[in-house]
Amino acid sequence: MRTMNRGTLEPTPSARATGPVRLLEFLTFFYIGGTERQVVNLVGGLNRSRFDLHLGCMERRGPFLDEVESHQVPIAEYPTNSLYNLTSWKQRLKLARYLRNNRVDIVHSYGFYANTFAVPAAWAARTPVVIAAIRDTGEMLTRAQRLVQKQVCRLADCVLVNADAIRRWLIGEGYAAEKIHVIRNGIVPPKPVGREAAARVRRELGVTADVPLIGVLSRLNKMKGVEYFLEAAAAMGQRARIGRARNARFLIIGDGRHRKELEQYAAGLGLGERVLFTGFRNDVSDVLAALDISVLPSLSEGLSNSLLESMGAGLPVIATNVGGNPEALEDGVTGIIVPPGDAGALARGMALLLEDPERAAEFGEAARRRVAQRFSIEQMVRETEALYLRLLERRRAAPAGRLVKGEA
Repeated sequence: MRTMNRGTLEPTPSARATGPVRLLEFLTFFYIGGTERQVVNLVGGLNRSRFDLHLGCMERRGPFLDEVESHQVPIAEYPTNSLYNLTSWKQRLKLARYLRNNRVDIVHSYGFYANTFAVPAAWAARTPVVIAAIRDTGEMLTRAQRLVQKQVCRLADCVLVNADAIRRWLIGEGYAAEKIHVIRNGIVPPKPVGREAAARVRRELGVTADVPLIGVLSRLNKMKGVEYFLEAAAAMGQRARIGRARNARFLIIGDGRHRKELEQYAAGLGLGERVLFTGFRNDVSDVLAALDISVLPSLSEGLSNSLLESMGAGLPVIATNVGGNPEALEDGVTGIIVPPGDAGALARGMALLLEDPERAAEFGEAARRRVAQRFSIEQMVRETEALYLRLLERRRAAPAGRLVKGEA
């Protein structure tokens, strides 16, 4: 895909429009995931007097759809089973017509599939500002997909990431540094939960109040490293110095195509009833309140919502030294950072926190403060709105033929 200078074209009418900024957020679907959660947070937080919000997707389905629809935002679906066949290009033309007919000022797409679909359509529609979001370091993509995404992002005015680690990786991949902006995730701090809610969760799980409960909150795919958590759980009995730690139970909250394989692996490790797979839960705040420790054993991350949610709940957290984890969790201050793929380090960290409850409580309280100060939804929305307006103002202010892609 050849990079072209869109700035040589005469600006579209929407580039000179007044009134609310016409903004379209484009994502693949509304299933449960970190990216989808952030889009939902943004939809709920944007100043609707300043932004006329539209949504586009490739599949109008998923558990988050009801929440999005409650905000009365128009949602257009562009179904396709491939990014490269004739149907997909017809759907891109349909999206381009929508953008021109509605005089959309800004298109913001999220992730490989949404970027590859929507960015060329927005570019073709001469949408004034096009933003591609990349929220991981590409481990789940093939080499060909990484190359496609790189070429697609050359058509965008901005590549928005949620961690410095992703920015560094993209620069190393040859992306233009001046086009990459970092805005970190924002979360709703978990609501205060009474003891009865936590006790209810434990009763439901068959775990008494005196038994330590250690959990992983994650989508279950191969990059989440849950097998190392299971290996650490199996090793706890040998590593722990006190009986309470040796009797710990282990909770895996989440679902995904890797679940059955993980359940079989846990059985092979002899964990039996010591490990519980709950699937997705709608009462995450209650479940977090029932935990003693939260673990994020990922092999790759952008900036994990589950990490921030656990910290916001005041839990001591153990996380791997990947992606944006060290940007959120400060080792020895708000939690423990361990190498990825190191079950022994995970087991040592879990045993340490169970054997030193005072230190664990200090980590949890420090983590709660850090999330409140640096990872609020309000801050994420405010920074995103400011970026939108800054990019649009630069586009509107640039004389025809002067603004080259990447200068924004």
